[in-house]
Amino acid sequence: ALYQLHLVRSEVARALIPREFRLVEAFGYTLGGFFLANYDDSPAGVFDELVVIAGIVWNPPTSCAWASKVLVNSSEACLHGRKDVGLPSDVAHFSKRITAKTRQMVTSRSGILNMIGISSSIASPKFHLDTEVTEIKASADNVFRINLLSTVPKENSKAWLGPSIKMTLPSFSGRTEYNPTLLKYSCQVESRVRIVQPLQIFGPSATDQTGSEDLSSNFVYHSAAQEATEKRSSLSLAVMLSKPILALEFNCLNMNVEAPLVISQ
Repeated sequence: ALYQLHLVRSEVARALIPREFRLVEAFGYTLGGFFLANYDDSPAGVFDELVVIAGIVWNPPTSCAWASKVLVNSSEACLHGRKDVGLPSDVAHFSKRITAKTRQMVTSRSGILNMIGISSSIASPKFHLDTEVTEIKASADNVFRINLLSTVPKENSKAWLGPSIKMTLPSFSGRTEYNPTLLKYSCQVESRVRIVQPLQIFGPSATDQTGSEDLSSNFVYHSAAQEATEKRSSLSLAVMLSKPILALEFNCLNMNVEAPLVISQ
């Protein structure tokens, strides 16, 4: 799993977070980002998950995260997130492929050899994992789509996985169509954690965006609920495309989500 922190503009985060919460911010920014995980053992079976974190809100004496969008490739996990945890969960397609990019490794004698027309550079392939997450919707307009590019570690890598830690991650949820109450829940996490290079994030191409605009122009009427959903998707995409500042990789992850507590109706 990977937890990547971004600097998110305060006005973007406020548009995604309930008004009763006070945003943790400084100089017009808050901490948001995303959590990307693949679960190989859960009550919902094996599935992938992308959680978009809009920002951090005050919960004296600490603070809590607020998720603006949750995408999973399991209908069972989606239903559980919606009804039991109060998450804004939707079903998505997760496509993964390995790509190779060749980089040139130059030796110390390359300058002299290049002068006489002999190159001493050695081609060294670097592999990347391209994960494309595409929301599955009945309507094809304004579909949430994002690509996440990460470096694949070398085979038989002996890299240190980081220290073993235990921590609690508190979060608020609710205020959704499926669970309108305001909830608070905690994730108990045991894992080995290390700092890694942030993932490269790519949004929809200009062609995709133009196609969506052309398609949506054929519809004269959009309900208020549909417009609100589309706005949240656009803002969540802005969170994903904001500036990354830190990426934490979780290995040997064991996560336990406690039953949510009702804060207000």
